[in-house]
Amino acid sequence: MRSVIRKEHSNMLTYISLPPSPTERRLSFYLAMEEYVAQHLKQLDECFFLWQVNPTVIIGRNQVLENEVNLPYCREHDIDIVRRKSGGGSVYADKDNVMFSFICSRTHDMTTPEVFSHYLQRTAAMLSSLGVEACVTDHNDILIGDRKVSGWAVYQLQERIIIHGTMLYDTNMDHMVCSITPSTAKLQRKGVESVRQRICLLKDFIGDRMNLGQFKSYARNYFCGDKEFTLTAEDVKEIDQIKDNDYK
Repeated sequence: MRSVIRKEHSNMLTYISLPPSPTERRLSFYLAMEEYVAQHLKQLDECFFLWQVNPTVIIGRNQVLENEVNLPYCREHDIDIVRRKSGGGSVYADKDNVMFSFICSRTHDMTTPEVFSHYLQRTAAMLSSLGVEACVTDHNDILIGDRKVSGWAVYQLQERIIIHGTMLYDTNMDHMVCSITPSTAKLQRKGVESVRQRICLLKDFIGDRMNLGQFKSYARNYFCGDKEFTLTAEDVKEIDQIKDNDYK
């Protein structure tokens, strides 16, 4: 049976938990999980979960793979490549950062862009609660000062909206630069320097107070408190079917 904790919390979302897995799950599983939650857990108006993956490049819905990804580099360094259904640019993820997923019902008083902005603002407020001065840009990024720490995308699935984004607690900077933009070794070195000037790592602002695991616990508690819905093994099988059918 599914387990669910239902206490009344003002503005609290429901955290979606998974049963343990003996193997690592690919990023495509978590994209399929977003769809499953949106389609099958409609009784839960607002859902949230965190996830981490082995090194992966995620490309936007309309991007041309060969133009965006350094395929030889990804093959050489065992970096997975997955296409998502939301728009936007390519991003790199690994176990040193964390991915955020929000799923909610479409409302009649807010457009999809307004809902998107709402969750970005809530995420920026979560960072601000840690004493980090964060703000949301018109390009759907979250900045600390003038440097990017988080990028986001959104898409609508019938009457549900899926919002997902990265949070750069830390990352392999060489992989981030070299896996997305094909370049010579010289340009790659310059690219790393350039990226370091445009992005920042959350650990540089809170690392003396909490490691990545502690940050994940903080974010979960901030958004959800103790509201939780645990998926079953049967749910996981259906998620795997979505993954196999829609995310090759």
